[in-house]
Amino acid sequence: MVTIKSRREIELMREAGRVACLAQNEIEKAIKPGISTLELDKIAENVIRKNGGIPAEKGYPSGQKGVPNFPGSICASINDEVIHGIPSGKVVLKNGDIISIDLVAYKNGFNGDCARTYIVGNVPESTKRLVDVTKQAFFEGIKYAKKGNRLGDISHAIGSYVESNGYSVVREFQGHGIGARNA
Repeated sequence: MVTIKSRREIELMREAGRVACLAQNEIEKAIKPGISTLELDKIAENVIRKNGGIPAEKGYPSGQKGVPNFPGSICASINDEVIHGIPSGKVVLKNGDIISIDLVAYKNGFNGDCARTYIVGNVPESTKRLVDVTKQAFFEGIKYAKKGNRLGDISHAIGSYVESNGYSVVREFQGHGIGARNA
């Protein structure tokens, strides 16, 4: 069910998104060969908390008996790891890697959720192209994020753009809603 947000709720969502963006910006500055994903996790947590938020992924319930809750403030997925990579001091970025950082900042009752993919050092042209096509696919989808359109319009634009460039989407992990939640 879609709930129409008030102007106040939208402002609160925008603030949570701003905090998440600040964390991504600090991570971007730190991305380089030799840094561990745990160090990136600590950067994100510090920025989110310094700005009045809570790293919402940290402690997120696994929902499975015997499986611990998520230990990190970020999901750090390197190269062909699809999603939800767990930050670790043993996982160190190398020249030529790409890393996707997904994080959620919870503030004032709302989640700000964002993911970005970063290039580490020098990568082959084919990797740059993958990252560029993926980024542009986001903007192709945004063109359809307007009154009167449906989520499927956005998804179709993204999928069509990606496939027209010779890539595919991972259909099992295509996103989720965002908004208010209880901490």
